[in-house]
Amino acid sequence: MKKTIKLSAIATALLLTISGCNDTTPPKKATANQVANQQLSQQDAQAFLTEVEKQMTALVIDASRAEWIYQNFITEDTSALASEQNQKYTEAGVKYAMEAAKFDNVEVTDEQRRKLNILKQSLVIPAPQDSEKSAELAKLAADMGSIYGKGTYTTKSGEKLSLVDMSAKMASSRDYDELLELWQGWRTVSPAMKPLYSRQVVLANEGAEGLGYKDLGAMWRSNYDMTPDDFANELDRLWGQVKPLYDDLHCYVRAELGKEYGEDKVPQDGPIPAHLLGNMWAQQWGNIYDLVAPENADPGYDVTTQLAKHNYDEIKMVKGAENFFTSLGFEPLPETFWTRSLFTKPADRDVMCHASAWSLDTQDDIRIKMCIQKTGEDFSTIHHELGHNFYQRAYKNQSVLFQNSANDGFHEAIGDTIALSVTPKYLKEIGLIDSIPDESKDIGLLMKMALDKVAFIPFGLLVDQWRWKVFSGEVTPENYNQAWWELREKYQGVSAPIARDADAFDPGAKYHVPANTPYSRYFLAHIQQFEFHRSLCELAGNTEAIHRCSIYQSKEAGEKLNSMLEMGSSRPWQEAYKVVTGSEQMDATAILDYFAPLHTWLKEKNQNRQCGF
Repeated sequence: MKKTIKLSAIATALLLTISGCNDTTPPKKATANQVANQQLSQQDAQAFLTEVEKQMTALVIDASRAEWIYQNFITEDTSALASEQNQKYTEAGVKYAMEAAKFDNVEVTDEQRRKLNILKQSLVIPAPQDSEKSAELAKLAADMGSIYGKGTYTTKSGEKLSLVDMSAKMASSRDYDELLELWQGWRTVSPAMKPLYSRQVVLANEGAEGLGYKDLGAMWRSNYDMTPDDFANELDRLWGQVKPLYDDLHCYVRAELGKEYGEDKVPQDGPIPAHLLGNMWAQQWGNIYDLVAPENADPGYDVTTQLAKHNYDEIKMVKGAENFFTSLGFEPLPETFWTRSLFTKPADRDVMCHASAWSLDTQDDIRIKMCIQKTGEDFSTIHHELGHNFYQRAYKNQSVLFQNSANDGFHEAIGDTIALSVTPKYLKEIGLIDSIPDESKDIGLLMKMALDKVAFIPFGLLVDQWRWKVFSGEVTPENYNQAWWELREKYQGVSAPIARDADAFDPGAKYHVPANTPYSRYFLAHIQQFEFHRSLCELAGNTEAIHRCSIYQSKEAGEKLNSMLEMGSSRPWQEAYKVVTGSEQMDATAILDYFAPLHTWLKEKNQNRQCGF
């Protein structure tokens, strides 16, 4: 995904997930370590947690500051200092997780159990309780990261390209053969990861079993206040709600690509070749908007042009986004936000320009780091990033262990929910445009959004579907690639453009696989943001179609939103969800409501076409 967030309590890649209040995963068997510690008491648990919270707060601040300095002053020295602090944090996290597991058979309060589970389940890749294996696991992760990060491809014409270079070309090229070469080229990097990844699976499963889980996939799925099986079923249920809209979008896009490249290259009765969708992984399709845009879809304005016309510089763009939140009743950003954030790329040093939101002290030291471009896209991104910052500040009074979103989809969902309110209506209210385009222009705006939002949803689901099968042993190394493409075709209707060798490792061409970043959070965020938007629009008294709604200036919506944000991860996510939506169950029909005019239009365009894949 494009954006990242630096969480106050979860400062490194170590602590990426959030646990349930009562872990309902039945442990395989009490370990000897757990049996030996049955004499521990509730008082011992509280003493342990109090000490952990104290130590973690200090570790978070040190690690966050070191990482901030590194990303804003990239040198070998700052890199070494950041690595040193992250190593301390990681080692402490491993220690905390192992200690927390000792209380599995101890009767404790619900709040204590929730905190213990957060510590125990926070290890994305838990190491076996063996120093040699632990060191081997760390080296495997580093080696795969190096292979991915250093990966390049030299074209037939002799041009050496990085992933960034190849992605840029794929976004704009309409040459079938060039796209195919780039697609194949990046996938020459990942096969070297395959033996490393398969060994990592063995070791990580051993680590998960040591913490009482069936396998690593079961451990990951235990982070959602429901059983692992119930969580998997919930994702399938939500996908079933969205699938009719996706199927019609797929059918229409396939037909338009058939016109562009020929139906011999894009058969109209099967999957779409993966290299033709404008993205290295075919996960978002917005880059091919020009090929599929409806006629007369131009809304009559360009936000980038309007920003220049109204003399918006980078700071004014951020001030404008802050005004959105204060209009909802949130307190203004602290002065330190303005003096400590990075808004523009310095001319005198290297910095990490990737947009991100930070909380450095678990309290009020919130910042963003962006090399802002004066574009409409970045204006929306700033609203998104400030969504993270206001979330971070809202839960600052929670325990450091609860300073996170209600589940790992919420943080991204909140940022995107705010961005959904950057509508033509909002742009007119703040004086950026003079008039709101009529509804005939909505189809183009909705199409552009659907190519990124709706097209992503099945990809957001299948990445972890594949990993869960790998972790459970259902998919073995010799079948890694075959299983990957079976899932790509089943959920996305996207196929490899050429036959893939059995030794290929195409899952490894996606960063989140070698980096071991759980991916279900992105699927959840894409579902949640539309339901949050629909519910907040109702609170704001909106009477228009929800895709035209902005909650700007609604104190009612702001109050309800803040009530949810303040909870952090202190309660099961279902309780936080109910605060805004009125229900403890996610409902993907909000997506169907949002894109209803586009869906009707797609159905009309798809008449007499053979849809499905």
